[in-house]
Amino acid sequence: MRTKQDFINGLAKMKRNIYYDGQLIDRTDELQMDCINTIGTTYDEAAKPEFEDLMTATSHLTGEKINRFTHIHQNTTDLHRKQDMTRMLCQKVGGCIQRCMGIDGTNAVYNVSYEADKVKPGETNYHENFKKWLTRFQREDLVAACAQTDTKGDRMLRPAEQPNPGAYVRIKERLKDGIVVEGCKLHISEASVSDEIIVLPTRALRADDSDYAVAFAVPGDWDGMTQVVTIHNFRTREHYKRGFMPGYTDSYLIFDNCFIPWERVFLAGEHMHGGILALLFALFHRHSYSGCKPAIGDVILGQAALAAEVNNIYKTEHVREKLAEIIMTIELGYAAGYTASDLGKPEVYIPGMGFVPFGPGSYIPHSIYCNVGRCLSGEAVYREAEILCDISGGVTATFPHEKDFANPVTGEPLLKYTKRNPKISAEDQAQFWRYLGDYLCSASGGIMNIGNYHGGGSPIMEQIAITTQYDIESRKKLVRFIAGMSGGDREALAPKPPKK
Repeated sequence: MRTKQDFINGLAKMKRNIYYDGQLIDRTDELQMDCINTIGTTYDEAAKPEFEDLMTATSHLTGEKINRFTHIHQNTTDLHRKQDMTRMLCQKVGGCIQRCMGIDGTNAVYNVSYEADKVKPGETNYHENFKKWLTRFQREDLVAACAQTDTKGDRMLRPAEQPNPGAYVRIKERLKDGIVVEGCKLHISEASVSDEIIVLPTRALRADDSDYAVAFAVPGDWDGMTQVVTIHNFRTREHYKRGFMPGYTDSYLIFDNCFIPWERVFLAGEHMHGGILALLFALFHRHSYSGCKPAIGDVILGQAALAAEVNNIYKTEHVREKLAEIIMTIELGYAAGYTASDLGKPEVYIPGMGFVPFGPGSYIPHSIYCNVGRCLSGEAVYREAEILCDISGGVTATFPHEKDFANPVTGEPLLKYTKRNPKISAEDQAQFWRYLGDYLCSASGGIMNIGNYHGGGSPIMEQIAITTQYDIESRKKLVRFIAGMSGGDREALAPKPPKK
């Protein structure tokens, strides 16, 4: 397994194909180091003996010890540990750990590539291609971004109907030794600091859309792919440093006549499997959310409680009610994810068929509970920001800059007049307001909230999944029986929970 420094050294060796604010930059540019340090935590913590069970696993391909972020889930314990690992790491960095896209993308492709090979037995080699790629991915302990979201063009038109055929990434040409693709994937988290990019379809596809049913993996500096990155850093501190300074990036990935050799192609035209792959990645990623969002909730709870303490209003009734509301959101989201892990099986939900065996035997979390947890947590982010705003007051928006506290003329009176709770030092109170201002009032804080709301799929997508997969009809029959209506069903009075 790699170290954090190995990770950085690998990025430094990659070719330059990343543009930021009009300039071509290196991956290890200082602007990206906060983001690199955040992902680097996944290497640092994996090296600690106390986190070995949580952070590492045994590869089912090689029998070697690997970082859990490169693992394919083999049982419900793996699903539980992935969720708990994500929560622990997100707590340590105070937000997204940024490495979940790789584990979620690899688990999705592992299953779908296996099933896609059954369409034309002997004619495709997707699963073996992927296993060879995955073996190297595990041994070298690489970081992968998962590029799913397309620009989509006219939202009322299907991929094949778009006036710009590249509105969705597509196969432009098929060659003897590979395929040529074009299009653009957008707001791809941490692609600018990833060793590999896994490209997947973004939606259900029809037969006419078969050219858009494409999945492959390429290095982040692959010829024919250009990245345009947006970097999200908090305000730099010179005098009063934060305990940890996270950073985030997202990229537009532009594929311009980009050649992909067959050994890196995992799907190429199987439109039904393209749609399943899109849904399955979303499912795995929503399961990751049941680890990261509770961790972010833990941080928000701490922020709210400390804001109340600094304001010396901690024991008031309205504060207690708001803290309880945050706690309920945190633990309901975690509980849904835990249940999704516990009910995980080598099965997927197919509309009209229910849960059916899928893939070569790796474990997939239960879709209803993944979607319930993600939806509940995702819809809560702006309510939680409202609670923080209410408890903290206006000081977060108007707190003076740190250099005013370092200035001998203004520093002492500022400490004197910004102190509220006599039991907490003025210096600690000032440090807290600086930090909370980063979270509530900065551009990066606003971007984080949009990511927390939409990441893993917007709430409307979870609502669609929940209502189309849940057995609503049996509940209607239950009420018909109780009410004495025709069409009632006594057996529906006790609908059986999903089996493990």
